[in-house]
Amino acid sequence: MGELYVRAVQRYPDRIALVDADESITYRELGERMQRFAAAFFHLALKPGDVIALLSANSVNAVCVIAAASMAGLRYTPLHPLGSQADQKYILDNAEVDCLVVDEQAFAERGKEFAEDPQLALKIISFGQCDFASSIAEIAAQVEPLPLRSLGSAEDIGLIMYTGGTTGKPKGVVHTHRSLVMTFLVNMAEFEWPQDIRFLAVTPVSHAALGFIPPVLLRGGTFVMQPGFAPQTFLDAVLEHGITATFIVPTMLYVLLDHVETGSADLSSLETVIYGASPMLPARMLQALEVMGPIFMQLFGQTECPNTITALFKHDHDPERPELLASCGQPLAGNEVRLLDEGGREVEQGEVGELCIRGPLVMHGYWKLADVTAETLRDGWLHTGDMAMADENGYLYIVDRAKDMIISGGFNVFPREIEDVLNAHDAVAMSCVIGVPDDKWGEAVTAIVVLKPGADVSSAELIATVKDAKGAVYAPKSIEFVDKIPLTSLGKPDKKGVRMDYWKNAERQV
Repeated sequence: MGELYVRAVQRYPDRIALVDADESITYRELGERMQRFAAAFFHLALKPGDVIALLSANSVNAVCVIAAASMAGLRYTPLHPLGSQADQKYILDNAEVDCLVVDEQAFAERGKEFAEDPQLALKIISFGQCDFASSIAEIAAQVEPLPLRSLGSAEDIGLIMYTGGTTGKPKGVVHTHRSLVMTFLVNMAEFEWPQDIRFLAVTPVSHAALGFIPPVLLRGGTFVMQPGFAPQTFLDAVLEHGITATFIVPTMLYVLLDHVETGSADLSSLETVIYGASPMLPARMLQALEVMGPIFMQLFGQTECPNTITALFKHDHDPERPELLASCGQPLAGNEVRLLDEGGREVEQGEVGELCIRGPLVMHGYWKLADVTAETLRDGWLHTGDMAMADENGYLYIVDRAKDMIISGGFNVFPREIEDVLNAHDAVAMSCVIGVPDDKWGEAVTAIVVLKPGADVSSAELIATVKDAKGAVYAPKSIEFVDKIPLTSLGKPDKKGVRMDYWKNAERQV
């Protein structure tokens, strides 16, 4: 991975590489900061193969840390900016993180909690000055920069990205440098990039937007960052920077369309809007095509094969073929995709099977979870847990999920983790968490709750309890109190039966 950043720096030294609200740097300055940050890591006694984690908002420094870590041969593990303290601490411990870099402007309180936690045996540094950590900028200014060359190798672990798990604990998805480089090369070859790339990142560069950094830089583009999404600031950035490409999740597009309807907006510079992370409502896409034109490309993927399983290209977004707007597209180059039944046999065209992938982009496995890895990668195929069907032209349609995962606003939410929090509350006897159709969120997290006899608790209190324990993304949008929850023959909540009442009128079950 380090080679990709080094080559980009050497190719376009005088172009603007990175932009945030506070600064703008050239490729040459990116290279210099990579050299100094990598030297600072080694000054802290880190060495190739050690693990570095990042907790940061979108910023120039965040990208420089990621690039410097890759160049220095360090394993990179991001902490999700919206994650709870408990989950972030679990990841720091489980991934055996040696050094945590904290954005002290956005995460001072959380950084201080980790710095004062006696159970965490790791170094903590910050971007700038703060009272709980040394500054990487100050360390970098005092050390001799490293040469601009990559110290990693193809089979080294480059990334351990954590995703939620139905067991209640996040799972670390392991990618080697080889699978990461292959992923980005496919992105460069297959994505419908503008000739002049000025990319706007409003999703976290630590996670969703990470996959767009190397392709943009290798094409000499400018990567513009905002700390989050708001419709007017998004529109302002498009106009100010002449943005030609971006990535958003469907919920963002819905908000943007509603905002544009209330006033004027100049989106004429946009040539490519990539979307994904959750299903798009076809009716809203038809509206987007009318308002913004044929500039949309959909990606379908998962952390185990990031952003690169299938794509629905611009020419597929055709109002004359509205049925395609419900598809996740066709397989991208580099992937062998099959729909398999429970016996591992390929299903007939038009039948539903589990979407499975084989190829060099697939993860190496799950960190410290050999049994789960063997089950997920059985028979040489990555079993995604997504149930799909294919039409006669090879377009794939996700019709259901084998797992219970909810996708709300583009974020993966795992019901078991919410249920564990709710069931621990003194007033709760049982809970069942599902996603229900929602025009804004795609799926709204909804908790069905049975109270203990004589107990009384408000919806607001339960929602706040989950938010405090798991973060805002996991907080239910609504709580429904019932006398009983239907059970399966094994005595477990019958989620399929519970979901049925909410999804019976929906065209798709995701």
